[in-house]
Amino acid sequence: MDARLNYFANPTAGKALKHFMSAGKALKDAPLPAATQELVALRVSQINGCAVCIDMHTKEAAAAGETAVRLNLVAAWREATVFTEAERAALAFAEEGTRVADAATGVSDEVWADAAKHYDEDQLATLVIMVSFMNAVNRLNIITQQPAGDYRPGQFH
Repeated sequence: MDARLNYFANPTAGKALKHFMSAGKALKDAPLPAATQELVALRVSQINGCAVCIDMHTKEAAAAGETAVRLNLVAAWREATVFTEAERAALAFAEEGTRVADAATGVSDEVWADAAKHYDEDQLATLVIMVSFMNAVNRLNIITQQPAGDYRPGQFH
């Protein structure tokens, strides 16, 4: 499978994505725990069916010490016992923030309140931006059919 567009070779895409991806770097340095960030990125990507992002975030999480059991259970996190209450709140937030067209309400007051029990304002801001950022990146990759499977941990960091 070949991508429809090579973002790195296209001058317009390269210039815009340089700035866009710097936002992703700022999120990595934000106060939301790294494990939570990877779980959220993975769940958003699973919902959207972004293979290249699923590839990236499973490998990054594994390289950072995340277990195969937890990675394999992200798609069914509600029934899994391996996630903390804070992680569960973040995953619920990620799902509602991603499925806005399904519910037409965005993140519910209940899910926001649950997340706010576990995360301070800076962490909540990170969560909001991260979910939005991942949805945008997923769309960039899906629209251009970016192939998955070859990502190496640290490749874009």
